[in-house]
Amino acid sequence: MKIKNLYKKAKKLQKTIVFPEAEFSERTLQAIKIIAKKKIAKPILIGDESGLVLRDKSLIGFQIINPKTFEHLDKLIKCLYNKRKDKGMTEEEAKKLALDPYYFATLLVEEGYADGMVAGAEASTANTVRPALQIIKAKKKGASVNSCFFVFGKNKFLKDKALILADCGVLPSPTADELAQIASDSVKTFNALGLGQPKVAFLSFSTKGSAKHESATKMAEAYAKFKKSGVCADGELQFDSAMVSEVASRKAPKSPLKGDANILIFPDLNSGNICYKAIQYIGGLNAVGPILQGLNKPVNDLSRGCSVEDIVTITAITALQAEKE
Repeated sequence: MKIKNLYKKAKKLQKTIVFPEAEFSERTLQAIKIIAKKKIAKPILIGDESGLVLRDKSLIGFQIINPKTFEHLDKLIKCLYNKRKDKGMTEEEAKKLALDPYYFATLLVEEGYADGMVAGAEASTANTVRPALQIIKAKKKGASVNSCFFVFGKNKFLKDKALILADCGVLPSPTADELAQIASDSVKTFNALGLGQPKVAFLSFSTKGSAKHESATKMAEAYAKFKKSGVCADGELQFDSAMVSEVASRKAPKSPLKGDANILIFPDLNSGNICYKAIQYIGGLNAVGPILQGLNKPVNDLSRGCSVEDIVTITAITALQAEKE
């Protein structure tokens, strides 16, 4: 997988992406400069313009918005109040919260001043996800917003193949219905990135009933719900049955995946989070995310251990998601 291909696709779209951490994240600033130079997206920096430019004169000419002086702040406050008044939010609370960089940036996306948002380099996932859930909300009423990681790089096993791993960042213990939705959302992300034919594996410690446990049963049920979509898929499968053709031919000879899965659905957050970090640090691959799925508009999170390149990559992904909305 050549990451430059993603950048080229994003460059054609010229989406506007807002960065709420620009004022206090050096990695984010470095990434923004690369994004602007390569024309991957049009960045909006949240912060005090004079302070940012004084600190770094190369930021002259960038679009920088200070929440306190934004000319349409009243419109954003009204939006937030209307979204949350049924939950008990007062107008005074909305005025205060709208100045928070994460809420402010999310409101810019909701009101159409930006096409998407990237954050999380300096804060926990909750700082990014909470405003998104409260303001932008899920596409389907009552549906759970979930996440995936985009994994790519080159090693002996993966070669040039790219993977989507889900859910590794949001839902602790998804139900069979939620797992089927996670798979559906992950296919949409996979297609938005132009990664080829999606092949979905519902993972377990069991392959086709080799072990009996409620977790394995849940994955088999999730697969049964998802297979109606017509996307190539199978479950429940162990990792090797899903990813290694030689093993698949012995353990799951009738599987349509034939050991060539590229979208991996995990039974819970424990297994997903542990696996993506192991792949990243021991496998030497790039793991970018969490990429939020199921929202009305794209807002994406980052691991606090992210690199500058990760921020650039997820910005390109956010732009591609925005085009598919």
